[in-house]
Amino acid sequence: MASYLTSSSLMRVSLRTAQVSRFNVARSITTAVEGESSKSSNSNSSSSTTSKILSESQNSVEIIRNAPATHFKITLRRSAISLGDKIKGTLKALGIHRRFQTVYFPHSPEVAGKILRVKELVEVENVPTHMVMTKQQQRQARKAPRGYKVVDTRVGKFMNV
Repeated sequence: MASYLTSSSLMRVSLRTAQVSRFNVARSITTAVEGESSKSSNSNSSSSTTSKILSESQNSVEIIRNAPATHFKITLRRSAISLGDKIKGTLKALGIHRRFQTVYFPHSPEVAGKILRVKELVEVENVPTHMVMTKQQQRQARKAPRGYKVVDTRVGKFMNV
């Protein structure tokens, strides 16, 4: 799955990330549909609301699927410890400090030139705008899910709530 950047493969898109984003969109759409159907009391209005939401959601999924790639997702795969200062400076200019760190940059000739300088060390994917994550979002995505779920509390049982 890892593809290293060459001059001919500058515009590769990862299918795995596209599939994950489609799954997340579909999951949020189904929860929105469930929330809307539980709020309405009339079954005809809930079915029409559900069909409207589903048709809008299918349109939005198509738009997301066909979104143009506008950013580079750059991940450092190999270390630059024993390499020259110019290569280390290029990585620093890209904002990469450690292995497996990921940064996002919009498409530009300057960034493409920097990527070509360190093409043996990095993995590059083209991603659309909606898949670009900030540092805080990346950190949140790495966190493990909670190992427990609060079902009931003693206060709730005591108060018969």
